[in-house]
Amino acid sequence: MAEITAAAVKELRERSGAGMMDCKKALAENGGDTEAAMDWLRTKGLAAAAKKSSRTAAEGLVGVAVAGTKGVAVEVNSQTDFVAKNEIFQSFVRDVTALAMDVNDIDALKGATMPQGGSVEDVLTANIATIGENQVLRRMKRIEVAQGAVIPYVHNAAAPGMGKIGVLVALESDAGVDVLEPLGKQLAQHVAAAFPLALDETGLDQDILERERAIATEKAAESGKPADIIAKMVEGSVKKFAKENALLSQPIVHDGKTPVADVVAKAAKDAGASIKLVDYVRFQLGEGIEKEESDFAAEVAAAAGISKG
Repeated sequence: MAEITAAAVKELRERSGAGMMDCKKALAENGGDTEAAMDWLRTKGLAAAAKKSSRTAAEGLVGVAVAGTKGVAVEVNSQTDFVAKNEIFQSFVRDVTALAMDVNDIDALKGATMPQGGSVEDVLTANIATIGENQVLRRMKRIEVAQGAVIPYVHNAAAPGMGKIGVLVALESDAGVDVLEPLGKQLAQHVAAAFPLALDETGLDQDILERERAIATEKAAESGKPADIIAKMVEGSVKKFAKENALLSQPIVHDGKTPVADVVAKAAKDAGASIKLVDYVRFQLGEGIEKEESDFAAEVAAAAGISKG
């Protein structure tokens, strides 16, 4: 049987909002697997429907930049937040984000030439040696429109154009920037807060939907209702999940009730122009990265040959 650590229980409790004993039982029932335990809690009705955790693991910065109808987001990781505040690191993120405007993927970006000379990858290697801490150029995404604007937003910016959450919103439109910029900022703030999983329901990952379907099926089966009723319950649950996680159908956070699609439509009507939200990017620092937590006291004791027991 897998050992259930206090740290694992604490993490699951923070993610799920469930009680400590329920979290411990969930982990025990699922061999210590946190994701399986999360699903178990949701099946039992002990946790809210989960989006990806907003608690991030890695440090560093997300940089965003725009140039008219084109925008890009780049994530560069560091081991500590201290390095993320370093001017050498911030300058690197700023330069790399600007270079990313003209390349298509992360590999091309690594080979691009920095303003001071040398490739991005070579300068990053030099920075690691200078700063004394590992750094990683992790990912990038560029979006653009034929006509309109790409609007950036950085939540809690550490410096101009960089922070822990970077968002880009692409608006295809014949309206002027006086209309598109305030609308785009409102939409980008919503994206930062609401964490949509796709632009619309058709864009949602099928694996995620199937996982939701499995959870809904198990929960519905416990109701004891007839099979046809259970099938309807499951479909209703999956449709609700899809609606809540697709950007265009989410109620905008600014009033909590108007769907994003309606906000865009109203702005277009008021401006007497065509406006279409066609794409977005949301990079949150450290998404999907497991940070290895160490017990400093245990490390010191081990180095000194002292037992903590």
